[in-house]
Amino acid sequence: MASQVTTIVPIRLPSGKNTTAEKLLMAASELMIERASIEVSLSDIAQKSGVNAALVKYHFGNKDGLLLALLARDAATEMSQLEYLISQPISPTAKLRLHIGGIIRAYHQFPYMNRLIHYLLHESSPEAADEVSKFFVAPLLDFHRRLLAEGVKAGEFRDIDPVLFYTSLIGACDHLFFGRHAMSRATGVGPVTDEVCRDYIKHMEALICGGMLNGRMASSE
Repeated sequence: MASQVTTIVPIRLPSGKNTTAEKLLMAASELMIERASIEVSLSDIAQKSGVNAALVKYHFGNKDGLLLALLARDAATEMSQLEYLISQPISPTAKLRLHIGGIIRAYHQFPYMNRLIHYLLHESSPEAADEVSKFFVAPLLDFHRRLLAEGVKAGEFRDIDPVLFYTSLIGACDHLFFGRHAMSRATGVGPVTDEVCRDYIKHMEALICGGMLNGRMASSE
């Protein structure tokens, strides 16, 4: 994919509401979901959106700029909830469960998210990687550090490495939606429905909390 696109992306993401830009982002998102791939061309995006492909450059600089803006849009809701969640007068364990569910639901809504993150971090430009780190990776890691520290202080969590926790949770989300295509060929499992998403949230809550809670908290669950 990297060989087909330019890698000079705008440092600043498009701000404010713009109908044409939103149409392009929506079309790109829908195509990625339909194809289970981030390999979509500008001509396909333009055709689906009904917008001239030349306007991608006007609004986003180039295709990588569009992909960066798409990821920022998709991640915005969950990222904006982090400060709200950490400030709530509920237990760290309750916050952890809500966070697990929120992240999995975000990936269910935008199943291409982690592949987009990988592409922009590793196959695009340094500017794109910096932007992704600023609006997604760094805030999420910081939230995990604070939540885990709060849980340890409250006597609810074992001492957990935030980077390993981030890797476990985000990796598990990615594999459900990306790895499921490989699994479907081998085992015949179907698509990720709302019911599958709910079951996976329960599974991940049990798996993560079962490994994180200290003995006293685990026995009270």
